[in-house]
Amino acid sequence: MPRLEPSLEERIAATRRPAGRLAGYQSWNQLLFLHWRVPAALVAPLLPAELTLDTWEGDAWVGLIPFSMAGVRPWWAPPVPGISNFLETNVRTYVHRQGREPGVWFFSLEAANSLAVRLARWGWHLPYHRASMTHDARGPLHSWSSQRQWPGTPGVGCDIEAEFGGPLFAEGSAGSPGPGHAPPGTFEYFLAERYLLFSRAPGPQGTLWRGQVWHTPYPLISASLRKCRQDLLPAAGLPIDRPPDHVAASPGVNVEIFPLAPVV
Repeated sequence: MPRLEPSLEERIAATRRPAGRLAGYQSWNQLLFLHWRVPAALVAPLLPAELTLDTWEGDAWVGLIPFSMAGVRPWWAPPVPGISNFLETNVRTYVHRQGREPGVWFFSLEAANSLAVRLARWGWHLPYHRASMTHDARGPLHSWSSQRQWPGTPGVGCDIEAEFGGPLFAEGSAGSPGPGHAPPGTFEYFLAERYLLFSRAPGPQGTLWRGQVWHTPYPLISASLRKCRQDLLPAAGLPIDRPPDHVAASPGVNVEIFPLAPVV
């Protein structure tokens, strides 16, 4: 019988840089991690049959993460002004395959870049939406807004404000690989240290694909939520309109992107 969830060793193994050629590079900056604890029975029916919900203490966790993308480019080209930098917000949950390959399933991704949306929908089979988005930073205070344009219901989005704080894990914390880095086995490690993604090609018999990224561990910092209005979760089939159960942030990481591969 398949294992119910990945072991700690498998979670750590998924964070290691894979062999093989790169597809591209990008940086993820000024991230805010908002997470809701949700009954597993509410989330599991929204997943492909090949994937199993990855839970913490028996419950699913759904994340809404606004951030800035920078330096987005294929491995063979430099960043292009006006194309390589844009804002993004994703809604996601956590999955695995038969107790292995702990990863991410995206319910939606908003991006303020039409070309990026078209390429990601076509080449990565990800549910991207073009949105009008803003991010304003005044010292530790950050605010984001997003309104969906296409495809899907226009106007769906979020209006969020949070104050960034200090490192969640002090330098020298037991098991922490560095300042602010979540020690393996902690809840924050479960949420943040995800290096695999799954996506489904269009069509009733669409192929399931797996992608992989690599970066150094997130330097996680505390965050205090000032405002959170969102209807991105309800638009994804998750009727959640309460404040999140967990809030954290990160100044960001530089990321290597590896090609998609079909799940066999």
